[in-house]
Amino acid sequence: MSKVSTKKNPSRQKVERKSKSKGKAEAGDKIYEIEIGPPHLTRFEKARIIGTRALQISLGAPPFVKIPPNVHDPIAVAMMELRDGVLPISIRRSLPDGRYTNIPISHFSE
Repeated sequence: MSKVSTKKNPSRQKVERKSKSKGKAEAGDKIYEIEIGPPHLTRFEKARIIGTRALQISLGAPPFVKIPPNVHDPIAVAMMELRDGVLPISIRRSLPDGRYTNIPISHFSE
């Protein structure tokens, strides 16, 4: 991750998500600018994501990862999905003045 200082807000960070293929950047690569909050998931965001996804799995939702035969806990499956970055959701970080930023979960998997 590389920090880019701006005159308005020196804590802004531009983070480029690298493609999994080697070589040149592809058209699907995006640069996300995290203006609100830290450049990683907070413990509260992790808890909310894992708890919500574990509930979905326990109610019969199909998992997004291959489950090893010795894993029977929906929380462990949700943690594996979060670790692998396969969940198709975004985190919305907002400020009291109404500004917000949507950040895809796959951005945090690096």
